Amino acid sequence: MTDAPLLPLFILLTSLGIAPLLFALPERSAGLRTAINLGAAGLKVALVAWLSWKVSQGVIYDLRFTVLPGLELKLQADPLAILFIALSAVLWFITTVYSVGYLEKGPHRARFFGFFSLCVGATVGIALAGNLFTFLIFYELLTLATYPLVIHRGTAEALRAGRIYLIYTLGGGLVLLLGTLGLWVLAGSTDFVPGGILSDVAVAAPLAAQLLFLVLIAGLGVKAALVPFHAWLPIAMVAPAPVSALLHAVAVVKAGAFGIMRVVYEVYGIETAQALGLTAPLAAIAAVTILYGSLRALSQDDIKRRLAWSTVSQVSYITLGVALASPIAAIGALAHLIHQGLMKITMFMAAGNLAEGLGVKKVSQMNGVGRAMPGTMAAFTLAALAMIGLPPLAGFVSKWYLATGGLEAGQGWVIALLLGSSLLNAGYFLPMLHRAWFVEPGAAAPDGLAHRRIGWMLAAPPLATAALVLIAGGLANAPFSPLEWTRFIVALEYPQAAFDDLPEAF
Repeated sequence: MTDAPLLPLFILLTSLGIAPLLFALPERSAGLRTAINLGAAGLKVALVAWLSWKVSQGVIYDLRFTVLPGLELKLQADPLAILFIALSAVLWFITTVYSVGYLEKGPHRARFFGFFSLCVGATVGIALAGNLFTFLIFYELLTLATYPLVIHRGTAEALRAGRIYLIYTLGGGLVLLLGTLGLWVLAGSTDFVPGGILSDVAVAAPLAAQLLFLVLIAGLGVKAALVPFHAWLPIAMVAPAPVSALLHAVAVVKAGAFGIMRVVYEVYGIETAQALGLTAPLAAIAAVTILYGSLRALSQDDIKRRLAWSTVSQVSYITLGVALASPIAAIGALAHLIHQGLMKITMFMAAGNLAEGLGVKKVSQMNGVGRAMPGTMAAFTLAALAMIGLPPLAGFVSKWYLATGGLEAGQGWVIALLLGSSLLNAGYFLPMLHRAWFVEPGAAAPDGLAHRRIGWMLAAPPLATAALVLIAGGLANAPFSPLEWTRFIVALEYPQAAFDDLPEAF
């Protein structure tokens, strides 16, 4: 059943379309700029909700524009796309509120919000891409749109971080371009199709199919921050807090992880990827990244860098779940796409509030901040405990499914990996919470933790996303929860796994 093929395009234009207007607005037009930003973000949430309902009823959206014979720009709204754009729409609205509070009195506001909207538009385009060619276009647009956000402050440190960011991400984009061309040559198509399009190629030319997989994963692994392509991410933390939140929770790293999902499930197909021996090496890379990121996080004193190394680790849970080739692990991977976004955006917004309200930017300065900013630190605490995997919070749900899926796949080592990762998570988050709530401010505290009052636009967003962390875990089995939607997706990607046979949360 088809319906309103332009609806995905309208959703895309709610962010791409307003960017030129935001660039053109004078710096002094703060009220109008805020109204446009929040109005467009609210409209996107409403349109995505409508689209989600339609797709759940079996409606198909497929919009194509021919570029060359056999090569099309293609937008499609399938259940996997809905998962990603729902995350981007909800968190764009919340992050927009936070960004207005954080930056509206600063310089270069028109430039910031213009590129901010382009960034979100590129993320939506990545989610809606119906083939690898379209994905590549928006993948590169995302790089170009986020670079000005990374260097927004214009300091020497920011410019250096921007150069490193461009070297990594443009290099990854070039590798992905080569992979896209290789896919077109081998398969005659770059379409995303459940079950994949390379089964015949895998039989006729298995080595070529294996080499192509290596190229595609390398290109996507840069933005997904897989070892050894991860170094740009902690360096990029010189960006303002709203940008850090966007990079880690919604846009760049999620684009890479989402692309890996598309390649494994819908370019190769999970059965073909297994037959070619590709899933085990991918799982090994994810496991190394999970442990390495957490180990590096332990030694970071800068709060945002500690959170960045945590992201290197946590995003690879998604890749691990995909690579285990288990329907149950796939549920965990897809759920973690949402859960990690909610947890990490909460923590970055809280870190931004500590910097703005107290001048606290280092872990060693966090003594007593819980009493100085109780709301902000309550949100941070909830997200940190969820990241560790405390039930019934969102992070526990993801880890439960990944562990169960590892057992289903006969990969018992996954249990040890997840336990080790959770212990490392506790090792770098619990000392932060201890300092914040149980240690008196000392000489290291900036100005004795003199509290500069922050407005509601900074205070409310981390509380809202922290509430979502609690809801996503506590109501995991509710209709239209992220977990329930992932079960719907997995039933499509694993046709042999009947929807009714997939397990409930606990």
